[in-house]
Amino acid sequence: MFLIEPSITSEMANTHLIVEKLMVPSQPLCLKRPRLLALMEKSLSTCTSTVISARAGAGKTTLAVDFARQCRRRLAWYKVDAPDGELPSFFEYLTASIRQHRPAFPGFTDVDLLKESNDYQRAVRIAERMVYELAESGTEPLLIVIEDLHLVCDSTWLMPFVTRLLPLLPIDIHVLITSRTMPPAPLWRMRSKQTLTVIDEQALKFNRSEAVDLFQRFGLSQEHACIALDHTHGRAAALSRFAHTLQLAERRAIDRTNSSALALSQAQDSI
Repeated sequence: MFLIEPSITSEMANTHLIVEKLMVPSQPLCLKRPRLLALMEKSLSTCTSTVISARAGAGKTTLAVDFARQCRRRLAWYKVDAPDGELPSFFEYLTASIRQHRPAFPGFTDVDLLKESNDYQRAVRIAERMVYELAESGTEPLLIVIEDLHLVCDSTWLMPFVTRLLPLLPIDIHVLITSRTMPPAPLWRMRSKQTLTVIDEQALKFNRSEAVDLFQRFGLSQEHACIALDHTHGRAAALSRFAHTLQLAERRAIDRTNSSALALSQAQDSI
């Protein structure tokens, strides 16, 4: 179960922020992915951050939501949009998501800091300031999810910010990033030190047993699952659509059979 306030705070209600960007997406949960959830649970306990990186339809957001539901931490969710490539906008939303659970987190009202002309230095200073304020604003474990980070990957400030922030995060903070591409930062250092876990598209693919489990939930056979797996290459969205389509086709076939049987029975009764 994830812990998040049921409604926006009164402070957020009086701002210009789009509050839907700070809300957990509604995701139908078709199947638990214990293999991936175990990997993320291990990352939560041993690393400062996790990156889920894959193309659209691979199941990034569904996995992130499912993990947030079971990680037993407060949850700060931020859905990035393309206009957030401007540094003040990005940090305003990120701050707002954190303040829902850590009201003492001050945000970034330092005008000189935000308007510093050098993007690299500004991003590094903000990352360091953020680490300090996170450590000072509370001790309750917090999961910060940044969804769709790829939409601002062209921003010059992103690389120094991510490179500086992630290795320095306090022990009670974990950052989970979903993105169609890896963040433009030399994260291999963190991976070599085992402080970052990356779940890529290959890891996100359904294997045969997971596909069979998914199709069983739809009342479909193992044979159907194996055929669908071969056609979809294990991609989550395509596999789910395949299952929905087959389930609908089977229901229609059953309905037609029942209708034919009923019509035949009525015809026999009338003879």
